[in-house]
Amino acid sequence: MTQSLAFWSIQGPGWILFLYLAIAQCPSAFSYALGVRMGTQEPEARITRVGTAFWWGLALADLVFYTPILGLGLFGHALGLEWGTLILAAALGVTIYWPIACLATVAAARGAPGWSLPKERDYWIVLPLIAGWATLALLIVLFV
Repeated sequence: MTQSLAFWSIQGPGWILFLYLAIAQCPSAFSYALGVRMGTQEPEARITRVGTAFWWGLALADLVFYTPILGLGLFGHALGLEWGTLILAAALGVTIYWPIACLATVAAARGAPGWSLPKERDYWIVLPLIAGWATLALLIVLFV
């Protein structure tokens, strides 16, 4: 497979996201407190017990489903295998979905008692970039 700009625009950011998830997000499924200490999760004092339950649920889903299919899809795509492209397309769909769900949660919870995100702006910068990259990557996978 020729490694074009389209190929690297998927593989480069995809593996960076995979590594972030594996190193910073997945450990929170085992210990949310570890995620708080690492600075990758919000403490209960800022987002309430319900907020921490929501973020922990996403970390668990990342651990058992999303991160494995993203890695498998990127690997298969890198080898030019048909199944890899199919699995990568599924992972990219999730990559579009979860930032939208997180941003909707952040917006809906704003002003709720016990909810305070001092770095909320960071969510509104990073998550649309991830969803935008995933949308572009999915279009490339499907049509290029």
